[in-house]
Amino acid sequence: MSEAPAEPRTASADRAREDGIGLLVQPPRPRAGWRLLPARVVAMCAVELQKLRHDRTELYTRAVQPALWLLIFGQTFTRIKAIPTQGIPYVDYLAPGIIAQSAMFIAIFYGIQIIWERDAGILNKLLVTPTPRSALITGKAFAAGVKSLIQAVVVIVIAALLGVALTWNPLKLLGVSAAVILGSVFFSCLSMTIAGVVLSRDRLMGIGQAITMPLFFGSNALYPVSVMPGWLQAVSKANPLSYQVDALRGLLLGTPAHPALDFAVLLVAATLGITAASSLLGRLAR
Repeated sequence: MSEAPAEPRTASADRAREDGIGLLVQPPRPRAGWRLLPARVVAMCAVELQKLRHDRTELYTRAVQPALWLLIFGQTFTRIKAIPTQGIPYVDYLAPGIIAQSAMFIAIFYGIQIIWERDAGILNKLLVTPTPRSALITGKAFAAGVKSLIQAVVVIVIAALLGVALTWNPLKLLGVSAAVILGSVFFSCLSMTIAGVVLSRDRLMGIGQAITMPLFFGSNALYPVSVMPGWLQAVSKANPLSYQVDALRGLLLGTPAHPALDFAVLLVAATLGITAASSLLGRLAR
């Protein structure tokens, strides 16, 4: 007489059920801060790009000022030849400075957005999440860098239409992108640091307007450092915008530059800016 067939083993099903229950009882291990940082940076940049996709008005209006600088100021001073420009047309010499100026003007008022988020209650909600404060600041700073990079593309197109002899080497253009983003990270963090001190949109706008033009005119964006008075040369050497312009000019025009020093200063300035803004973020949210 044959034996009855053995019952199928259910160990695998029981194990799967136990594993599923275990996932419900034990929450997944939270990611470390260094793993959250890239995700937050990408998320913030995506949000900014989404805003530009739905409303391009800001992109068009911000292109007016650099176009006027290149068309009027650049063309006029090219004719009178009053500023020594190392043998290149003045409008060519001016174009990298206008790229840096446009990026700075976008980033320097970025603290207004974080004050608006505080007033709307968004900032407090972000701070109660496990996301590190440095990740929030870095994400916002690189979002400003993305917007500035788009603005830089607009200025480069305008300059090319005016006949400015710019390089189209992909590696050099990649360096231009890095210089624009690093400079924007510093100036946006400077704005958010000021926001953490003054705690008011009106005060921040006043301070932002008060420092943008001195930063611009106290750099080598419009004229070489060699023609400046001694005290202004000292200011220019302490101004991160000068190093950004020097890097852009060397990459786009091939003029003598100090790329290692320029990018080192921009990287250190961006790091210090992120640190300062992160330390004051909690004060802003009170």
